[in-house]
Amino acid sequence: MNITRRFALREIDWKTLSLFLLIMMFFSVFLFLPILYVFKGALFVNGQFTLLYFALMFQDAFYRESILNSVKIGIFATILTSLISIPTALLMVRYDFPGKRILQGLLLVPLVMPPFVGAIGMKQLFARYGSVNLLLMKLNLISEPIDWFGGGFIGIIILEALHLYPYLYLNISAALANIDPTLEEQAENLGASGFRLFRTVTLPLMFPGYIAGAIIVFIWAFTDLGTPLIFEYRKALPPIIFSMVKDIWTNPMGYALTVFTLIISVSFVVAARRYAGGRSYEMLGRGHITPRVRRITGWKTPIIYAFIILMVLAAMTPQISVILTSLAEQWFLTVLPTAYSLRYYEVALTHEVTAISILNSLKYSLLSTAIDVMLGVLIGYLLARRSFPGKDILDAVAMLPLAIPGIVIAFGYVSVFTGTPIDPFYDPTLLLIISYSVRRLPYTVRAAYAGFQQTSVSLEEASLSVGASQARTLFSITIPLIMANVIAGGIMSFSAAMMEVSTSMILANREAFYPITKAIYSVNLRLGDGPYVASALGIVGTIIVTSCLLAANKLLGKSMGELFRA
Repeated sequence: MNITRRFALREIDWKTLSLFLLIMMFFSVFLFLPILYVFKGALFVNGQFTLLYFALMFQDAFYRESILNSVKIGIFATILTSLISIPTALLMVRYDFPGKRILQGLLLVPLVMPPFVGAIGMKQLFARYGSVNLLLMKLNLISEPIDWFGGGFIGIIILEALHLYPYLYLNISAALANIDPTLEEQAENLGASGFRLFRTVTLPLMFPGYIAGAIIVFIWAFTDLGTPLIFEYRKALPPIIFSMVKDIWTNPMGYALTVFTLIISVSFVVAARRYAGGRSYEMLGRGHITPRVRRITGWKTPIIYAFIILMVLAAMTPQISVILTSLAEQWFLTVLPTAYSLRYYEVALTHEVTAISILNSLKYSLLSTAIDVMLGVLIGYLLARRSFPGKDILDAVAMLPLAIPGIVIAFGYVSVFTGTPIDPFYDPTLLLIISYSVRRLPYTVRAAYAGFQQTSVSLEEASLSVGASQARTLFSITIPLIMANVIAGGIMSFSAAMMEVSTSMILANREAFYPITKAIYSVNLRLGDGPYVASALGIVGTIIVTSCLLAANKLLGKSMGELFRA
């Protein structure tokens, strides 16, 4: 009997190893190879190794300033996001008050709209002669228009923070909910309270969750392409790289800037993880933990309501501005539109470029999600149920796309696949689908892995004991039990792919293949009704994403934040 089991296990191990190798081949072709090509283009010119373009990058004042601007955008956006997310998470997790669930949902509204879409509406409100300046001038509070966005730089930081704080908020909330309340109670018994209690006990215990969210915020803000383009802010790395895509065969500087972007992103991840890893704040496991929740009473009630409502209004300002812009029939030198219409929605749904972009995004997103679900379940199964050489490598590689900027992957795809049967300048369909899939695969992997961990292995052992095969056990027993996790992870991948910006902007170069985000950017450049049609198209995409996120939240609940851990 033991001999038979040993041979069976050995056979299973070979199958497992084969699956592992196939998965790694996929990553090798569509993740590692493009990155290697980018490094090759930056370091080897005419077959000779050189660091010339890296030197020029720092010698040229324009490039030097652009690098500094991008780093500052990432850092300042992370700081502002932290100032928003930490107090908000503390209030929503630690206090109970009427209307809490409604406000929790409203706080997540920014997830549904990329910051570059919100920037279209915000420009209408905060432009030199936009609604805000006109209102303040009518009230005689200012005599000259104010440049609220600092030439675009401040606007980018504000838009990034208002869009990205939910990622940090979800991670901090999950970390706070997992803190053993007896630790804080013991600290209070020893005399700690208020900010001292938070600084010495609560903050260190929630720090891993904070780092997980801060990594995503920094990388996203540092590498975001769409928002600087809408604000016409060119002195940043992503817009410069975008402008160099078509010249990569004649100007290696695009490769060098892309490599530098990747190095900064990965270095931030490594530094953050090492800093967090070097600080050990562990809690003894006590089973299920019930967070400390206090009922708000007295004078604190209006203050907390005021803070949360103000936060919700600020977070929803980009969405409100885009909705107003999309509905405005006439809006010129007035505080609010003088007439409203659905005309621009009709244009967005019927115009040749915008209508096909909606269908394209649905096609690209559905197919990339199908790939993510299949790979996510397979990788989650191998990580949760199998032991094999390279298991830790697979775990790390599956999560790696969270740390790799989309602009790097897209630039690499152009470098590798131009001139091949899947040339992105001819037909980018396949590469768009694969790039969406690679970038959002961590969502389905993490969701499926969590499902496998929550499902008792004894049910699978019982199935195997009565003669069922591994495959039949997986499809008839395990997958039905984790289906809610799989569907939720798939929905998250789909919604993220629908409004994917960086890879869409770089890979889609012909109108017939434009996804929604590229169509929004293209239409927004049109004189006259461009921003209005772009806003309407943005709202259409937002409605689709909102429906997806509501479904995912229903299925995953509080564990939804775990999908955004880097």
